[in-house]
Amino acid sequence: MGKYSAIVLLAAIAASTGAAHAQTANVARGKYLASFAGCNDCHTPGNFMGKRDVSRTLGGSDVAFVIQGLGAFAGPNLTPDKETGLGNWSVDQIVTALKTGKRPDGRELAPIMPWRDFANLTDSDVRSIALYLKNLPAISNKVPGPFGPNDKVNMFTMRLTPPPQ
Repeated sequence: MGKYSAIVLLAAIAASTGAAHAQTANVARGKYLASFAGCNDCHTPGNFMGKRDVSRTLGGSDVAFVIQGLGAFAGPNLTPDKETGLGNWSVDQIVTALKTGKRPDGRELAPIMPWRDFANLTDSDVRSIALYLKNLPAISNKVPGPFGPNDKVNMFTMRLTPPPQ
């Protein structure tokens, strides 16, 4: 190997290591932001019962919010499982959902999802959250719902009701 080939090889290794470090740093920042934003509250099983199942972090809630007139919504599986989670979503699609409230299929996220607040995050921070979600262990957990206002709900619920008039 010539002198210049060795230099090119070392530069490529350094660039690759730098990119891997940046990716790791972005995933770590995404984990911090997701934790701080309370994503586990609505998307991790057991959380609302006081027994968060850390082995299924962000694998989907076992409790739905009932919103009068709209139906019931459970926090879906945010892990990269292709059948029951975000495995078929790209990082850009996750970023779009967090910033605009629109899923890749065009549906709007449930009204309880605070995407309007997430829209105020920097693009870099939202991308870090998306990278964190894509790097979670995939968990197979099909969360029931969403349920329409007249549907029978087959899971625990929390009700959001307006005060009496």
